Amino acid sequence: MNIWLVDDHQLFRTGFRTLLQKIDQISVTFEASDGNVFLSALRNCQIQPDIVFMDLLMPNMDGLEATEEAIRLYPDLNIIILSMFGEREYYERLINIGIKGFLLKSCDFAEVERAIDVVSGGDMYFSEELLQQIGETSNATNKSVGKDIQSIIEEFSDRELAVLNGICSGQSNQEMADTIFLSKRTIEKHRASLMVKTGCSNTATLVIWAIKNGLYEIKE
Repeated sequence: MNIWLVDDHQLFRTGFRTLLQKIDQISVTFEASDGNVFLSALRNCQIQPDIVFMDLLMPNMDGLEATEEAIRLYPDLNIIILSMFGEREYYERLINIGIKGFLLKSCDFAEVERAIDVVSGGDMYFSEELLQQIGETSNATNKSVGKDIQSIIEEFSDRELAVLNGICSGQSNQEMADTIFLSKRTIEKHRASLMVKTGCSNTATLVIWAIKNGLYEIKE
């Protein structure tokens, strides 16, 4: 797996690269210290990265601007944001841009491995601590705002509620299929139905919606 690191702190990149390259079949093939260098390399690379780990606060061009332009150019690019607690004002905008994950820089490396597995499998990964912040402080855009929450919940089947809980817990479609004893295709259909019923545009806004409406509680 081809990993790129974009962060202006050399010491952090060196340590992070060392840990990443201990994972089987992972190679860190490119590093950049600002968004301009990253975008230049991205436009000219022959093989796109499988995952980009992107810092937010960098000189010259920050991670927010670089991420926005990268996903505009390559909508399927997998970018995981490396975040600090104080950067919450960027979260909603990045979710709407289409990033595939958020991780705290202070997280355990096991969570980094988990995020890589989930994102490379086609799902999104968001640190529960960060989702808690987003749910408390942002107004995620969804069509159900202002509706009677009880009437919306009553539209959910038991299986949809089980899938919603699995999504909020960070499970992949396959993990939910194994847990709920449904096919992966059925899980995908329930996920799509939840999006329609709540008016959410992606996994992150769906999780935020569930947190804000009391359907999921972050475990301490």
